[in-house]
Formats: sequence, structure tokens, C-alpha cells
Amino acid sequence: MTQSWRFFVVRVARMTRLSPTFVRATFTGPDLDQLADNGFDQRIKLVIPLPGADIADMPMGPDWFAQWRALPDERRLPIRTYTVRAVRPAARELDVDLALHGEIGPASRWALSARPGDSVAIIGPNAEYDGEHGGLEFSRKVGTADLSSASVLLAGDETAVPAVLSIVERLPHGVSGTALLEVPHPDDALPVAAPPGLTVTWLARGERPHGELLVPAVTAAAARLAPALAGVGAGGPADLAVVDPDLDHDILWEVPGEPTGRLYGWIAGESGVVMSLRRQLLADGVFTRETAAFMGYWRRGRSES
Repeated sequence: MTQSWRFFVVRVARMTRLSPTFVRATFTGPDLDQLADNGFDQRIKLVIPLPGADIADMPMGPDWFAQWRALPDERRLPIRTYTVRAVRPAARELDVDLALHGEIGPASRWALSARPGDSVAIIGPNAEYDGEHGGLEFSRKVGTADLSSASVLLAGDETAVPAVLSIVERLPHGVSGTALLEVPHPDDALPVAAPPGLTVTWLARGERPHGELLVPAVTAAAARLAPALAGVGAGGPADLAVVDPDLDHDILWEVPGEPTGRLYGWIAGESGVVMSLRRQLLADGVFTRETAAFMGYWRRGRSES
């Protein structure tokens, strides 16, 4: 039976420094032409080698997850989630952009030291599977219409930049709205081909706390967008009741099954910042839980398991 996801054992073809914060890892492998190219915010898993433990130590059979969990700590390779930045099936290549955070985590440490020829494993969508792969949260439709008649608000910190840029590059020509990206350094503003009706704004945070620039920029942008769509499903005060305080205690991940209305929000990044924006935007009636995705990509003080 064909599975929706599969393992790909790949090599680093090249590492390209894009900016002070971002590096692009280009992978190559004999079967990367079988990695499905779904675009938008398609997630994959990167299996990272450790000193003394390489990809040969990674279980890849049907029961791989249970076997991986049972391994001793020194042989359990870290698995981290990233967004596909580009797939070139004919060349059997995959681009993944990584945000560098120094030596504080296995993925960032690997990215700083990776060299062409290094082996890693990818868990990604299988092109031979003809159903929905999963791991993709951005909706290609809003209600019964495609995105060409919608207005979108995209926002995130550096961990969401690859996903936002990938979404922007796949948006149809008629879409309008804004993308707001908070990054550590002014030189982290990366080139992106956006539709003519969508603006991309980079917010250089510097030494400020995460979200200090993003939160007011998003709330201001939402206030500008919502009046233009008054009466066509932008949001509503009845959704004040859906703010769940229990979500504070875990990573926030709230995605509508099928967005309604004409204003669609996609917001990702540090979970506390995303939670703050969720509260504000629902309280203001700009969005409902059916018109926006709120995703905590990470949480301050917590490592991805």
C-alpha cells in the first residue's frame, strides 16, 4: 500500500548563506523526483545526524517512530520540522531555508557546520500517493471561491519566513493583502515575487523581544483590511467566546478546515506571540476561528521533541 509520506536519504549539494539569519540547504538524492511538490507551507521533517550517530542509525521501516523513540539518547537522531522552499524534481533537488540561532539547538548547529556531501534523511510527501498528503495548512480556497478574489494577512517571525515566502510565491495574481515578517536583522529581508496586490513588509527586530514589532504591525494591518471587507465575512464580535485560556499552556495550533469570508489570516511564529495576536484579533472581530490559522511554530524556553 502506497503511503502518503516516506523517507528520502539525501546528501547536501550546497549550503548558501542568504542573510545574517538564513541559510539555504540544497539537498540532492536519487529519488527526490518522488517528493511531492505541493508548495505553500508544506512541512517536512529533517533527520539530523549527531557526532557518533549517523543516518544509518535512523529506523526507516513501517514502525520507525516507535523504534526511534526506543533508541538510547545518544543514538536517537533529532527530528525537526521545516518548510519546503523549492522542489526541482527533474534535477532531484530540494531547497530548505533554515533560520540560524547559533549553537543553541541541533538543527542550527548542523546548519552552521554542514558541508556538501553530508548525509541527512528527509520525511516528506510521497508523489506516488494520489491523495492528500497532509502537513500543509494554508488553504487554497476561501469558502467556495479560490484565492484570486480574497484578501490575505500573512504574518510571522523568522521561523515562519520560509513558509510565508513560499505561500506568497504561489498566490494567484488577483489576491490582495499584506505579509508582515519580523526578523532579527535589516539584511534578513529576502527577495520574493509577490502578486501586485500584496505588499511584503520586513520588520527588523534587533535586540527587541520577539513580537514587539510584529504585534502592533499585525493589529494595524488588520484594522486597515477589515473595514474594506465590512459585511462580507471579515469577522464578528460573537467570537469573543472562543478564546480558550487553556491554550496558553501548550503550543498553539488552530487551523480552520475551510476558511469562510473574504479575509483570510495565516499567522505563525513564537507561540506566546501568536496567542497574543489571536486574542487581539478575535476580540476586535477582525477574524473568527473559521477565517484564520494561528500556529505556534515554537515556544520560548521549549525545544521541539
